[in-house]
Amino acid sequence: MGESISDGTLATFLKKPGDRVEIDEPIAQVETDKVTIDVASPEAGIIQEFVAKEGDTVEPGTKVAIISKSADGAAPSMSASKEAVSQPPPTAEKAEEKPKPKVETTRVIEKPKPASPPTPPKVSASEPQLPPKERERRVPMTRLRKRVATRLKDSQNTFALLTTFNEVDMTNLMKLRSEYKDAFLENHGVKLGLMSGFVKAAVSGLQNQPIINAVIDGDDIIYRDYIDISIAVGTPKGLVVPVIRNAEKMNFAEIEKEINTLAKKVNNGTISIDEMAGGSFTISNGGVYGSLLSTPIINPPQSAILGMHSIVSRPMVVGGNIVPRPMMYIALTYDHRLIDGREAVFFLRRIKDVVEDPRRLLLDI
Repeated sequence: MGESISDGTLATFLKKPGDRVEIDEPIAQVETDKVTIDVASPEAGIIQEFVAKEGDTVEPGTKVAIISKSADGAAPSMSASKEAVSQPPPTAEKAEEKPKPKVETTRVIEKPKPASPPTPPKVSASEPQLPPKERERRVPMTRLRKRVATRLKDSQNTFALLTTFNEVDMTNLMKLRSEYKDAFLENHGVKLGLMSGFVKAAVSGLQNQPIINAVIDGDDIIYRDYIDISIAVGTPKGLVVPVIRNAEKMNFAEIEKEINTLAKKVNNGTISIDEMAGGSFTISNGGVYGSLLSTPIINPPQSAILGMHSIVSRPMVVGGNIVPRPMMYIALTYDHRLIDGREAVFFLRRIKDVVEDPRRLLLDI
């Protein structure tokens, strides 16, 4: 596992005792705080037994299975499991015997009920009936979900969170995308999306307001001379944030290619820990799910996060006339201990200016 990972949870076995495995064939999956890692078989043979159990916490070097190079090793585990199955009946009998005194106790308690007035039944009848426990499922949290929960709660407890908002007219960026999408795809082999425009706008904003790219470390402020943009991606297992390294040195095509590569790895579950480590600023696009407005929470130890939202056609006043425009609300949540409202508003204004007029990037104005 990676250097930053000390242990993990044995999530599931992909094979069963008695199954044949080849060299480097995955036999189990270990869930860490960030990614799920396959445990590969070091030898070809028959799985004799599993030493560890699903749900166990394992470290590098922990034995999880015994693999026999012959088929003889499968028998002991089968007989052992049969013995284990044959043992439960006595315990079950004991469990059946225990409830008997409890039944007598409840009968004693129920005796006073006839003497009670008829009013309580009417009140209880009007109370909402809770669903039976049989209709509920209790599932343990995954390591990734636990890690996300801990980090976000730490963020809330540590940072002085404040959010400022603005709105962006997406007309020009969408027009640019519409006019050049075919030529862009032909030349670069990747589609031109809106995210690259926001990444370039964020880079410009961070260069104008370097405090937003900085971080508090004890009594010091660390200013970063690089811009690594984390892109928040929601998955069924939890939130992951792959990082676009040195975004300030990349053009639109390079950003789109990197986003495309990272998105494929996230969907396939092959993204590595190194590809999610670090990051100096995060962009979260809730608009892909239809979010109109939200207050994103900072991804520690960063100091700010930009939230994008859905594009909605709204009536706007342009040149004294009311016209429909594709509008997007944007939000910046920042650590008010480090960043003042002035810098936050200037940064969001820069995002608005660049997205509404991408030509500013060419002229550096």
